[in-house]
Amino acid sequence: MRAVQITRFGGPEVLDVVDLPEPEVGPGQTLHDVSTAGINYADTHQVENSYLAPQQLPLIPGAEFVGTPVGGGQRVVGLLDGGGYAEKVAANDRLSWAVPDGVSDEQALSLVLQGSTAWHLLRTSAHLAEGESVVVIAGAGGVGSLAVQLARRWGAGRVIATASSAEKRALTEELGAHATVDPALADDDPKQFTAALREANGGKPVDIVLEMTGGNVFSGSLSALAPFGRLVTYGMAARTETKPVPPGALMQRSRAVIGFWLAHCFGRPEMLDAAMTELLQLTAAGDLKPINGGRYPLSAVREAHQDLLARRTTGKLVLDPSR
Repeated sequence: MRAVQITRFGGPEVLDVVDLPEPEVGPGQTLHDVSTAGINYADTHQVENSYLAPQQLPLIPGAEFVGTPVGGGQRVVGLLDGGGYAEKVAANDRLSWAVPDGVSDEQALSLVLQGSTAWHLLRTSAHLAEGESVVVIAGAGGVGSLAVQLARRWGAGRVIATASSAEKRALTEELGAHATVDPALADDDPKQFTAALREANGGKPVDIVLEMTGGNVFSGSLSALAPFGRLVTYGMAARTETKPVPPGALMQRSRAVIGFWLAHCFGRPEMLDAAMTELLQLTAAGDLKPINGGRYPLSAVREAHQDLLARRTTGKLVLDPSR
């Protein structure tokens, strides 16, 4: 089968398309023909070996797929512990969900990792209450574009999205954001970013921030929180050091910093079932609109990673293993 393999760590240049044996199927798994593979920002960390879990070479990146069982059957979307950038995958049956006919491959892949993350950020980690203000960092991205929509649907009083271009900020407003902020304000001084977030919230501190950048964006977001505000961090896109948060800084305003990594839900599949059931239903009904960020041939995987790293994309990027 054709697959993308990494034999050395680095940038997009280490992503090689090669021929490999089909994966072996273990207990509780099914071999699937992959119709579409998902790309996530975390994959760029995996390629560098700079993410939360150390990687072992050689490896096939990719944590999600849409496909059908070899020999025929129901189309499913599933989560993987690697191996997704390939024509075939051996998937855990407990981490696969049937895709309704009205939901496209791209839409399903938007939901399985990024959608489930957005769902749990708001429900499980932030405990969003009706009327609270929510800041979504990178609101035009895969997670952010869904978090903006879900926050509005679940009763947020004001949704503020950050995005790096006027076009992306306009997109977040189309998705439901009440106001937008340019994250570049944090580049020189996080205080400018704090002031911009509060201004976007009518001059008041904010209740919830969903943060995936780190560095000055993290610091500026934390300072923008109201008493009992929650900052949920789920990424390290800036690849820069984030200053430690002393306990006193949290106590002074009764603020909380919460970390979230979807991998911890793998051992509790019922947490994923709850998210996927609702997200697939909302999408099939047209009430949730995942953003298709582009379909790349497997042979163009390096280009896909380059575009993602350069912030040239919005929404969900996917790979076509047949090309």
